[in-house]
Amino acid sequence: MKIVSVDQTNMQTYLNLSQPYEAEFSVYTKKMPDENGLFAMDTLIGGNVMGFLLYIDNAPAGLAAIAETSAGHYEVCDFYVVPIFRKNKMGQQFAHQLFAMMPGEWESKQIDSAVHAIAFWRRAIGAFTQESYVEDIYQDPYWGPVTRQSFSTLPA
Repeated sequence: MKIVSVDQTNMQTYLNLSQPYEAEFSVYTKKMPDENGLFAMDTLIGGNVMGFLLYIDNAPAGLAAIAETSAGHYEVCDFYVVPIFRKNKMGQQFAHQLFAMMPGEWESKQIDSAVHAIAFWRRAIGAFTQESYVEDIYQDPYWGPVTRQSFSTLPA
């Protein structure tokens, strides 16, 4: 497992992986592909949003978009692992490595109808924090009601 930051040399790989991610979540977001079969992205890399690619055995296996909303405060905006790699807790390991790379205050939000995503983040965050996180229903200005987990990766 290797995590690399997205830059101009690997941006196309990130954009390629974003399409199955957007397609998988279109059942919840109600997005339709455009006339070329492509989905619009909600989160663009740049500014305060950092992109990451997960590689397993040299194959691109996942992506993450993390926003630094203020100094030391991070939000998981997008997170995707290609289905064939969703075993042996690869997604959880990917998330844990991202949390460890950027110590601070974190939050993750999921559309309420995405029950598999909510369950994944509860497991991943719970395992990383020894269940020391806060969960609430948050009225997101873009998505409406979402399930949100908030936690710290700073030393106690």
